[in-house]
Amino acid sequence: MLLSEVFPELSKELQGLLHGGGEAELAEQVPLLNILDRCRCGDDFCATIYTQPPPVGRYGPNHRTIRTIDLDAENGMIIVDVVSKEIACIEILNRDEIRKKLLEVLP
Repeated sequence: MLLSEVFPELSKELQGLLHGGGEAELAEQVPLLNILDRCRCGDDFCATIYTQPPPVGRYGPNHRTIRTIDLDAENGMIIVDVVSKEIACIEILNRDEIRKKLLEVLP
């Protein structure tokens, strides 16, 4: 399922934040991102979305050297993990409306 279909507002926000952060190449990926899974940590503030298979342990050597791109979202926090120049994970914290819908789509 496409992120842009399930979360159209989040997709637009993410694209805008990436463009604003000088990450045009990553912003172009957003409309094509598939939701593969969600974080299953159980924290009530976590709505993390995996767009690539989750790593076993840590991401490997192709993980972006700055580790993550922490975007200045209006609400909550969005952190994008990039592996081999592709968005692998979107960590979304303290966004209850996204978490609720994500749990509906991926129980």
